[in-house]
Amino acid sequence: MSNTLTHPELATLIRARAGVVIDPMDLERPGASFDEFGVDSLGLLGVVGELENRYGVKVTNGAESAKTPAEFLELVNSAFTAKAGA
Repeated sequence: MSNTLTHPELATLIRARAGVVIDPMDLERPGASFDEFGVDSLGLLGVVGELENRYGVKVTNGAESAKTPAEFLELVNSAFTAKAGA
């Protein structure tokens, strides 16, 4: 993974940690929400845990409560950016 989490990478993590298969293109759709895909905060918590374990980055508190893929990616990628600048 690069310094940013992408929609395809997020779709892969959601499949692995929440058991929900989502087309990455659907995650990119403006207005897309996790509710419509059946991904809840527990599923996102699994994704956050995987990212923290895999990359040694503390993801912003509240990322697991993100309502949209765009919001989640913004929170995660800001954590990656902060670590890169540290």
